[in-house]
Parts: sequence; C-alpha cells; structure tokens
Amino acid sequence: MNRLPLLSRIAFLTASLAAGAAAQAHITLPPGGATAGTRYDAAFRVGHACQGSMATNAVTVQLPEGFEFVSAQPRTGWTLTTSGRTVSWKAESAQTALPTGERAEFIVRGNLPARAGTLFFPVLQGCDKGSADWAQLPSSAQDKAVFPAARLEVLAAGVAPVEVKDAWIRTAVKGQSGTGGFMKLQAPSGGRLVGLRAAEAGVAEVHEMKMEGDVMRMRALPNGLELPARQVVELKPGGYHLMLTQLKDALPVGREVALTLDFVDLEGRKSSVVVKVPVLASAPGGGGAAAGHEHGMSGMKH
Repeated sequence: MNRLPLLSRIAFLTASLAAGAAAQAHITLPPGGATAGTRYDAAFRVGHACQGSMATNAVTVQLPEGFEFVSAQPRTGWTLTTSGRTVSWKAESAQTALPTGERAEFIVRGNLPARAGTLFFPVLQGCDKGSADWAQLPSSAQDKAVFPAARLEVLAAGVAPVEVKDAWIRTAVKGQSGTGGFMKLQAPSGGRLVGLRAAEAGVAEVHEMKMEGDVMRMRALPNGLELPARQVVELKPGGYHLMLTQLKDALPVGREVALTLDFVDLEGRKSSVVVKVPVLASAPGGGGAAAGHEHGMSGMKH
C-alpha cells in the first residue's frame, strides 16, 4: 500500500486546516437581525486574516442603499476615513494590525430602512499579503458564496431581533409538576428576555438557579434576563433557564413544544419569536443535565 512520506502528510494536513480556516474566515454581522426603522450598530466581525497572510491591516465597508450612515467607531492605532458610502479603517503600523486568529469588531452606526428586507454589506479585507473581497451575493436561497458579503436581516416591528440556538426542553413524565427549558440567545442590539408562553404549561417563567451557601436556590427573574449586545447568553441546567410548571400532560422524548419568547429592546420596544423546541432527555451533544433541577427535588429551595 502506498503511503505519503511523513513530511508530505504533515504538509497536506496543514494545507487542509488552512483551507478550512479560510472557509470559516468570513467577515460577518452578528446573527439575529435588527428591527426596521431603528438605529443599528453594524459590528463587522473579523476573526482571521486573508489566506496565507499573518495579519489584517485594512477593512473597507461599502454601505448599501437604505442604510443611513451616522458614525463609525475609531480603533486605537488605526486611521478611520469615510467617503460617500465607504467607511475604511487602516492600521497605522504592523504592530497595530490585527493578527490572524484574533477577533475584533469594526463598527458602523446607522439608521435602518423602514421596511423589512435583506441588506448586504460588501467588505474588502486588506492583509499583509494580499486581500479578500467579501462581496459576493447569493444567487439563490441554496447558494453558498465563497466570499459572501456581510448579510443583515431587517425585521418587521414585533419580530424579535434575537438568535435562538441549541434549544431543548427536558422530558417530563405524566404527573410531573414542572420541567426546564434551555437555549443560547444572542441579541445584536441588546435587550431583555421578559417572558415566555407554552400551551403545555400553565405557568412559564424565566428562572435563575444558584448556590447560596450549601443550598441550591431557584427564583423567578421578575425583570427578565438581560441580553448584552452581541453577547451569547446561555440558559443551561444549574443556571439561568426557562421553567415550565403546571404541566398539562407528559412531555416524552421526541415531542416538540412551541415556545413564544417575549423580548424588550433597549428602547422599550416589545417583540416576540415562536420557536419549535425538541423534548430531550439531556442536552444536545451529550452535555447531560445538572442534578437537582427538577421542581421539588431535595436540596433546592425557592
């Protein structure tokens, strides 16, 4: 059987990893979208230099029609310039350039159009070796561009600009009083999760569980759960979570629960999103469940 020499195999593996990193090096906006007619901080995330280079030393953003420019956030050690519908940052020296693998945000503030839709922001990334032009637009819903432009979903009023990921609800047997729900939330512009509803539960609340001395205590959050802008907030066993009580029936593994999540943004605007959440015995990926979460278990007090 033919085998590659060791050095050739190492070179092949290194090239494969570099190609994979390049494929994931898109310059993107935070997921979750933004509400039409509002002011929005477009935070372009750069997490990798151009393929074959060591650092990013320039970022140029083209603003699409419908996005009304207000300001751009300067970066220490970079020169910021604006011209027409172009915003550019350029590193003043190699020492202030952004090393590959180090993440950073380049922020443009503006007003969004009054109508819902999709905005694409072409971004030219300059590096110590070459450049990457993130400007391709999808030709269809299934099309995956090699160098896609940064995409922003502009949402109608009332639709929550929040990304919901990895949601699940723990299974419950018939007669069980309550169970928990878990997920990851990210609100690009910040906000607060203030409530939830589910037809399967008489009461649905946002709860916090934490140790106080040697006692695990759980309490409802009367003001909801804060979602800092562009940060992932994880609801998980043993911490923040959703609490479904007064269950009307069993929740077997494989069932889906339609949860309505209610949010308030930093300006007081209300919105909601409905998510279909699977019922599982433990967290997706084998994360398991923390002991003592279920209502009524010993060692936990309200």
